[in-house]
Amino acid sequence: MSTTTLEKTQAGAAPAARPARRTRRRGERGPLGAALLHTGLTLASLVALAPVAWLVFLSLGPDKDDYLHPGKILGKLTFSNYGFVLQHTAFFDWFKSTMIVALGTTLIGVFVAATTGYAVSRMRFPGYKSLMWVLLLTQAFPIAILIVPMYEIFSELGLIDTYWALIVINCTTAVPYSAWLLKGYFDTIPFEIDEAGRVDGLTPFGTFARLILPLARPGLAVAAFYNFITAVGEVAFATTFMLDDSKYTFAVGLQSFVSEHDAQWNYMAATAVLISIPVSVFFYLVQKNLVTGLTAGGTKG
Repeated sequence: MSTTTLEKTQAGAAPAARPARRTRRRGERGPLGAALLHTGLTLASLVALAPVAWLVFLSLGPDKDDYLHPGKILGKLTFSNYGFVLQHTAFFDWFKSTMIVALGTTLIGVFVAATTGYAVSRMRFPGYKSLMWVLLLTQAFPIAILIVPMYEIFSELGLIDTYWALIVINCTTAVPYSAWLLKGYFDTIPFEIDEAGRVDGLTPFGTFARLILPLARPGLAVAAFYNFITAVGEVAFATTFMLDDSKYTFAVGLQSFVSEHDAQWNYMAATAVLISIPVSVFFYLVQKNLVTGLTAGGTKG
């Protein structure tokens, strides 16, 4: 091959292709942004889990004053606190009472909130806007000023020391927020579904029960979880209205470990860990719908 031919061949050869530079899409995070995001989420998770881990750790200390010297707990970890709570306290009575009140509040509260939210979302009756603001206004009154008049009302009705008293009171606390939440969620469901139900001959309640509620499952899950934890954690009314020790809820039962001059922190920690189990189970049952329900309810309304 001659020198002239070699030069022509090299001149005609295409230059080597450079690797295409990847263009970052809009909204896509770079390596630094992703690292910062994951670091922030990790720190937030640790902050959220630290109190729970600390409570579990204290529950494994055998002495009531171990919280003052937590470093000594590692050398004497024991589950004896849990055994004492389960065998020598009215834990299972507290559990039964708590489940009756919490599940009753959840069922009645979600039903009332759902029907209220649906009515305000779909129907235009006199005062429908004022109704939601009145519900919101009820949350402005402190519990302390409500206990005495409500105690007198329930005393006249013969509901003192009954589960119904706590269920009704917890509903008055949980329903206003749940109604606002579900109203916003129902606003995201197209009105054409209601019209289709009426064309098929369904009554307004039939449309609500058979067509709307299945679509509103995420919102209902959020409302149910809120009602449940509200009933489990309520203390003031449960302490005032429940007189029989066997009808105490968990929140009231914890107070039995505190006296005027002493507090059994190890038993309180163990009981608190046991209390979290039914709440965690309920959260697990509804958690698939919680994120969808929390976000969708705020898109309209």
